[in-house]
Amino acid sequence: MILTLTAHPSLDRTLELAAPLARGEVQRAVGVRNEPGGKGINVSRVIAASEMPTRAILPAHDGDPLLTALQGVGLEIDAVGVSGDVRTNITIAEADGTTTKINAPGPALDADAVDALTGLLLDRAADAAWVALCGSLPAGVPDDWYRTLADSLAPLGCRVAIDTSGAPLTAAVAGPVDLIKPNETELAEACGLDPAVLRAALAAGDLGPIVAASQTMAERIGGSVLATLGATGAILTTTGGSWFASPPPIVPRSTVGAGDSSLAGYLIAATRGDDEPGRLRSAVAYGAAATALPGTQAPRPEHLDLAHIPVTALSTSPVQAGSPVPTIPTPTGLSPE
Repeated sequence: MILTLTAHPSLDRTLELAAPLARGEVQRAVGVRNEPGGKGINVSRVIAASEMPTRAILPAHDGDPLLTALQGVGLEIDAVGVSGDVRTNITIAEADGTTTKINAPGPALDADAVDALTGLLLDRAADAAWVALCGSLPAGVPDDWYRTLADSLAPLGCRVAIDTSGAPLTAAVAGPVDLIKPNETELAEACGLDPAVLRAALAAGDLGPIVAASQTMAERIGGSVLATLGATGAILTTTGGSWFASPPPIVPRSTVGAGDSSLAGYLIAATRGDDEPGRLRSAVAYGAAATALPGTQAPRPEHLDLAHIPVTALSTSPVQAGSPVPTIPTPTGLSPE
C-alpha cells in the first residue's frame, strides 16, 4: 500500500476561461469544476486510478464538504477531527494552459490534532511500502514535523517521500529521506542557492546547476531527488547518477496537481519494481497527462503516453568541477534508455 498524509487539504474550485484573464474586468467562465484536493489527496487519487492500494490521511471534521467529496470519488481515507471547515482554493485556468491559483488559509491544528495524525500515520504505516508526506503545513504545526515523522517511520521498514516547500522542506532534508520532489525553486532554497540562478540556467537549456544541486541533495539525504521542471520535463538523481526525461506533446489545460501526479507516477513505478529510468518516465507521463486534463482531475493509465518520453542518462557519477555541463538534449540527440 502507498499511504499519503495531507496536513493542509482543500476543496479545489477551478474556473476555465476561453480568453486570457483580464484583471479588473467581468468575465464568464466556460467551465467549472469542484474537486477534493491537497497534495497527498491528489497523489492517492492518481494511485487509486491505477488500481494500486492507497489510503489518504488528513484532518477534517465529520460532515466537512471535503469528506463528502472524497466519498464521491471512492478514495479510502482516515480523517482526524478538527474545528473549522477545510479551506477552498480557487484556480483560474486560461485556454492556453496558463494557471492562476489562489490558496486560502486552512484551520489551525492544535497539539491534540497533530498527535492524533501522527499516531494514525504510524499505525497505518505498518502495512505501507511507501509513505508520502505532502504539502504545506497549517498554522499550529511545527516546521520540523515531517522530519520528526520521517525519523519515526524509519524503524517500520517503509520508504518515505516528502513533497513540501519552504521551512518544512529545509527541516525535512536535514536527515535521511528516500525521496524528495522539489521544483527548481524549492531545490534551490533547500540547497541554500539563489532560485533565480537555477531558473535562468534552465531557461538557457543548461541543466548543470540543477543536476549539481540535486546530487548535493541526494548525498545529503541518502536518497533520490525527483526535480520536476514544468514543461521542460524532470530530472531524477540518486547517489549513483542522474537522468533527464522530456514530456510528450500535449495541449495544456491546467497545471494544478501536475507535480502531485508526477510524484504518484514515480511511486507507482517504484512499487512495481521499475528501475530509475522507468520511474522517471512514469513520473513525467503522469505529470504531462495531468496537465492535459481540466482542473485537478486524476489521470488514469489510459491517459499516459509513455512511448514518447525519452529518458537520457546525464551522469553516472557526481558532477565534478570543470566537467562538461549537461544540457537539455535535443530530440535528435537523445539516447533513450
